[in-house]
Amino acid sequence: MKLLIIGAAGMVGRRLAETILRDGTLGGARVDTLTAFDVVKAGLSTTDRVTEIAGDISDRATVERLVADRPDVIFHLAAIVSGEAEADFDKGYAINLDGTRYLFEAIRAQGGDYHPRVVYTSSIAVFGAPFEDKITDTFITAPMTSYGAQKMIGELLLNDYSRKGFFDGVGIRLPTIVVRPGKPNKAASGFFSGIIREPLAGLDAVLPVDDSVRHWVASPDAAVGFLLHAATMDTAPLGARRCLTMPGLCVSITDMIEALRAVAGDAAVAHIKREPDQTIRTIVAGWPQDFAPERALAAGFVADTDFQSIIRSHLRDTADATG
Repeated sequence: MKLLIIGAAGMVGRRLAETILRDGTLGGARVDTLTAFDVVKAGLSTTDRVTEIAGDISDRATVERLVADRPDVIFHLAAIVSGEAEADFDKGYAINLDGTRYLFEAIRAQGGDYHPRVVYTSSIAVFGAPFEDKITDTFITAPMTSYGAQKMIGELLLNDYSRKGFFDGVGIRLPTIVVRPGKPNKAASGFFSGIIREPLAGLDAVLPVDDSVRHWVASPDAAVGFLLHAATMDTAPLGARRCLTMPGLCVSITDMIEALRAVAGDAAVAHIKREPDQTIRTIVAGWPQDFAPERALAAGFVADTDFQSIIRSHLRDTADATG
């Protein structure tokens, strides 16, 4: 089996690649080669099964070369994150929309008997206010940000190219991934990780929104589990609606802080500094807070159990990385 991961240098993409390489299989089939593509090389373990390529997904010729090897499964994770896509309109559409369409067109151009599984990472940002208390699978997709619009268009393309038989697509709307390791990125949601990650490291973290804000989150491990399941699941029950909202946890900032306190004590919580940011508050106010992801649960996707477990998982990952 040949795999292609687009966006392999990102946190989730790298973790996905490392998981697959460690297991050596996907859905019971041996993984013979894995091509890892991103704007920079991911720096994966050296093995003759791995090819790392750095390039620009908004360059059509580059994308065509990636697909020319006819990978059996393509994970498309590459994206400009929400805050950056909102600040740089042209870049957001070039990467998040044009790059996605170039990929889908490159697959279609192969023709013949080539029908790979394509796993497309979308976002809960495809939904816009006014919201129901719990967003159901039939709630309208009407995004209120450029990032959400770009992801929604990608979903529509995924549905249509799958309907036409060019590939077998699954779109997964990821919750906000918490706790992200490493340094902060430009995502408007980055503080959800920051108010846990930095205090655990003895550093101050800025909280730009009110404690009452609720959000839909999942751990990095859960995100990798979603991707692996999407790559191997039976897509027949999905019909023409190929995009699913992933299960997660609905937590408030208060819930997160109290979970941090339970795991790491008052000293960690004291590192959270409340500094309201109206730009971030406005973006976050346009996001949904809670979901009833019945289609995804019925399809076998599995969520985290509680937020304390997410924090403890991050601590284990940090210990493994430094130990």
